[in-house]
Amino acid sequence: MRNTPIVPGHYYHFYNRGVNRQPIFFIEENWGYFIRRLRAYCLPEFLDILAYCLMPNHYHLLVRICGLDVGKRVMQPLTVSYAKSINKQQNRSGHLFQGPFQARLVDNDGYLKWLSRYIHLNPVAAGLVTRPADWAYSSYREYVGLRQGTLPACAFILSQFPSPQAYAAFVESPTSLETGLNADLLFDE
Repeated sequence: MRNTPIVPGHYYHFYNRGVNRQPIFFIEENWGYFIRRLRAYCLPEFLDILAYCLMPNHYHLLVRICGLDVGKRVMQPLTVSYAKSINKQQNRSGHLFQGPFQARLVDNDGYLKWLSRYIHLNPVAAGLVTRPADWAYSSYREYVGLRQGTLPACAFILSQFPSPQAYAAFVESPTSLETGLNADLLFDE
């Protein structure tokens, strides 16, 4: 049973990683396929994705819950369909993810902004890129106007800043790189 109840009208950080911290993306097409699965299962009647980041061995989703039974109706079918496809493609069997997705309640707007920054800086913290805009598999490019994607609902978080450039300054400030990436608080590494 999930320790954190998932309640409509609230914000959550959903995340999961590969079994034994192994990759969940193996070839270039896997990244796009996961995003297409997000689009197929994460319908507006269930949830809004505010921010996301796909990493080689895990993913992060910042979501607002709109409907009931999101775990059973969205997240479980999403990850099962993705895992089945990867297992077939990679000629493997067994679990792809280390278990059910994790969910943490986001209980205030300050934490919501900070979490979006954490999610968007994840590839920088992992040493995969030097700037969050260089990582194609996150919603950061939509936030700063470099891509016109429709998956993330950026408006609520961006409404707390005077401009997308102000959001970029918030995310990319040296302070955020020094103090904004305490992964132990958000993602049990």
